[in-house]
Amino acid sequence: MPVFTPGRRWQPPYLPFKKEPFGRRLLAAVEKSIKGPLFGCRMCGNCMLQETAFICPMECPKGERNGPCGGSTAEHCYVDPTRPCIWYKIYERSFSMGREEHLLEVLPPLDWEKTGTETWGDVIGRVKEIGVGKVAKGLAFQPAKKRYEAWDDIFGPIRQPDWWKGDSEYHKTCCEEPVSELERRLQAGEFVVTSEVAPPVTVATKKLKENINLIKPYVAAINFTDSPSATPRMSSWACSTMAIGEGAEPVMQIAARDRTRVGLQAEVIGAAALGVRNILCLSGDSMKMAPDPKGRMDVIDIDSIQMLWILRKMRDEGKYLDGRKIKFPPQYFLGAAASPFASEPKFQALREHKKVNAGAQFFQTNLVYDADGLEIWLNEIAKRDILDKVFILIGITPIKNYKIARYMNDTVPGVFIPDKLMKRMEAAEAKGNAEEEGVQIALELIEQVRGKQGVNGIHLMAVGWEEIVPRIITEAGLLPPDFVKPEAAEAVPA
Repeated sequence: MPVFTPGRRWQPPYLPFKKEPFGRRLLAAVEKSIKGPLFGCRMCGNCMLQETAFICPMECPKGERNGPCGGSTAEHCYVDPTRPCIWYKIYERSFSMGREEHLLEVLPPLDWEKTGTETWGDVIGRVKEIGVGKVAKGLAFQPAKKRYEAWDDIFGPIRQPDWWKGDSEYHKTCCEEPVSELERRLQAGEFVVTSEVAPPVTVATKKLKENINLIKPYVAAINFTDSPSATPRMSSWACSTMAIGEGAEPVMQIAARDRTRVGLQAEVIGAAALGVRNILCLSGDSMKMAPDPKGRMDVIDIDSIQMLWILRKMRDEGKYLDGRKIKFPPQYFLGAAASPFASEPKFQALREHKKVNAGAQFFQTNLVYDADGLEIWLNEIAKRDILDKVFILIGITPIKNYKIARYMNDTVPGVFIPDKLMKRMEAAEAKGNAEEEGVQIALELIEQVRGKQGVNGIHLMAVGWEEIVPRIITEAGLLPPDFVKPEAAEAVPA
């Protein structure tokens, strides 16, 4: 195990994609021989140790370079239970050292032109650029704050190349007016309800359209998942386009798991041209959760925070990641997932803060079954002074039976169902009325969360039980102001 990184090396170091000059190969060999045993270095070519409390984030099997995923726990990594969640360890050490604010800096994805090569040559070049004497004086004869500034003057430009230039600041959208109906309603102060329709597993769209039209009058927007549990379904962008055709407003979900930086930008440009105005950026469930045969689990090209950063710059600065200008930039309302129960609330709040800085304008949270625990997370969010910078929609799912409750509590990362609710569902299952009990629990949770600070609405996830959505919204007293009761729907041809 590496000395400073409390895990084990997940993969061997990268190899360069092209032959390097002898001097750089020699320097790379020296760097690897030192940083390998100390940090489990994979020679990523963009070292971030000084920002991550000297724990290498490349130990993360999902390739997360900006913080933990929604499945982070103190016990272990959910992708590989034999090892710790490396980002939990980074947060733990950073908070203990008082360096947690360093974690807010939005760090770049890998430059694969540099993977497998050394970083020390860049450091030496930067020292020469600043001046060896000036660097020595700044590091040796100054107070701690000045020493850190001198240190960052060396490593900052290396860590943040010109094509990225990430920072730890909040970036307000350039759009003066709402770009979607969902954004308009939230800005108007409405308590908003969004819901979810499961994409079909075939090319038949009859049921999809029926569900869209069933839910449409009751909600501000409809989410379409992007292959949850790493299991293929119809794409979110295709379902979103069909929703627009049915007169509904979609929220298109994009999972980083299945995207390269090129694919992300191309897909968003196309979706925006087709009328999609709400985008939810997710890291995505690991291939660990997929059916056999498993896809590649060791790395993602970009994480959800990097997705937000890229899409915000495309919209607000009119630039692709490679620097090309976009003559007619896309317009969209950017969202992200939040996980109140994934790990310690203060860790998750910092993670959510970083997403807001990167570009998230609204959150849809993971499933919430503990209103008191949610309050703790909201208080941590409030301490970070971002409640006025993001809209928060709380994830609610009616539990259909005790078996599903047990599966979600034991298996789904970031989901916690209190014992009292588990016992209620178990008793209801024995009496044969589990579905009704699940609906009542959902209604109680909605009532408990709707008055809490910073809560702007709910995200009702029916998980294939779309027909229950109108009843829950009606009985919860959450019908939209312009609600018109729909007439009996006619059959929609396949």
